[in-house]
Amino acid sequence: MIVTMVSVPDGGTTTVSVPEARRRLATDPFLLLGVELPEEEGPAQEPVVRQLGLDDEDLEWFGRPEGSPRAEFLGDTAGFVVPVVRAGQVHHVHALASESFLVVVHWGRRAGLAGDIRALVRRERPHDAVAALFLLLQEALSTFRRAAVEALLQVEELEDDMFEERRPEQIYRLSQLRRHSAVLHHALLPYLQGVDEVITRRMLSPDFPVERQRLAQELQRAARLVLADIESLQDASRRAFASYGSLVAGEQNGVINRLAIVSVIFLPLSFLTGFFGMNFEFLTNRLETRDEFWLLAVGLQLVAVVGSLFLLHRSRIWRRLRDDD
Repeated sequence: MIVTMVSVPDGGTTTVSVPEARRRLATDPFLLLGVELPEEEGPAQEPVVRQLGLDDEDLEWFGRPEGSPRAEFLGDTAGFVVPVVRAGQVHHVHALASESFLVVVHWGRRAGLAGDIRALVRRERPHDAVAALFLLLQEALSTFRRAAVEALLQVEELEDDMFEERRPEQIYRLSQLRRHSAVLHHALLPYLQGVDEVITRRMLSPDFPVERQRLAQELQRAARLVLADIESLQDASRRAFASYGSLVAGEQNGVINRLAIVSVIFLPLSFLTGFFGMNFEFLTNRLETRDEFWLLAVGLQLVAVVGSLFLLHRSRIWRRLRDDD
């Protein structure tokens, strides 16, 4: 376990030992700690809350790998399991905040928000741990927004490319983006519902400070915007699938129209061939000269072909094919 202390207001970080972090949690009036745990579980270790001196039966989940979102107030502390998006994948970080400290637990460096938190601390200069917590929650929402916007732009680019040239790999990429939007929505929606319920319940309390009410309202507003971005991504992916299906249907209609033209041309030819292939008296006894053969057997077929082409040229099918080409 690696414990990093973030200093305020410069946002610098210092690696401290677990005993030192435990001592600072008990004495400092404002402390930000980041705890990095290995991605692969090693031998059974003492729970994080006990190592940091935060023993509480309600905090047994804190620091244990789990993917279920969580948002709850536990007396003087607030605990969250926050989903974040890193490299296209959804990870979870644990956050525990009180009036005097904010402890963030993550697994490996990919899922951590340490760099983002340092930048936010330098820019926003939070005055207490609760304000730093809201910064953390806002930054987690920002990872979803960036992922949704990036995927949305990719969907729009694919949709434009489809109208230029349709390729099989486009539908595969669209399927991946549609699945990605579903993963984002599935990961974020339960978390937002839990956070909204907890914040709404706390805002109804008369002792909830006005400044924190403002932070909570900003978080709720940002959550609705991020959820709207993800829903826009889902709508765009569905629209792109519909566009791809329309293009395929248009190409199939073109093939059917061409087959119809071929059938219109060869149908009278087939009829004439079948007619003159019959062995009844008129054909066997009357058509004896070469001129009669060329006139009826070949001339009628030429007339049929020219007439069919003329009618097709005057029809909508011909004009539609010409416009498509």
